[in-house]
Amino acid sequence: MKELVLYIHGKGGSAAECEHYKPLLPNCEVFGLDYRIFTPWETGMEIHAAAEKLKSEHKSIILIANSIGAFFSMNAEIEDLKCKAYFISPIVDMEKLIINMMLWANVTEADLKAKGVIRTDFGEDLSWNYLCYVREHPIRWKVPTKILYGEKDTMTSETTIRAFAREHNAELTVMAHGEHWFHTDEQMRFLDDWIRKNED
Repeated sequence: MKELVLYIHGKGGSAAECEHYKPLLPNCEVFGLDYRIFTPWETGMEIHAAAEKLKSEHKSIILIANSIGAFFSMNAEIEDLKCKAYFISPIVDMEKLIINMMLWANVTEADLKAKGVIRTDFGEDLSWNYLCYVREHPIRWKVPTKILYGEKDTMTSETTIRAFAREHNAELTVMAHGEHWFHTDEQMRFLDDWIRKNED
């Protein structure tokens, strides 16, 4: 029975991205989840249901999660269903990110609470319910995790990612001049080498 790789994409991505990892992990069956909802409580349930269904068919599950997909996965209560995780540019402090977006949009907590949802000029919806959920459900993550982070990531600061890695005993790799979205030839080679090295 092969190990399963469960790939969770980031915002704007799709399950089809899992195809990239198949030649990198030839001894694994790679499956991408195309979740349809974008709140941590609902998406978490989607991820949990998929992992529960797949766990009986595989000896173990490896999670590869990108950006907000990592945040959703950490809200999915799947710690007991896999053996390790790879996070690529993960969102690890959603409250801080939301507060930063509120500052960018000049939105106060009072404004957000009163209106419930505020659409920003940079295309993100700010949600009071989302912020409350994040505050009421702090991340508890006990899975052996390796993190790939780009030095120029504008979504998560290096201070934040290093604090998360220390708190959760995660192994952190920082790519000099890397971005939140790994997409250039150089960045993708670095990502691929990182995956191969950790699977050797």
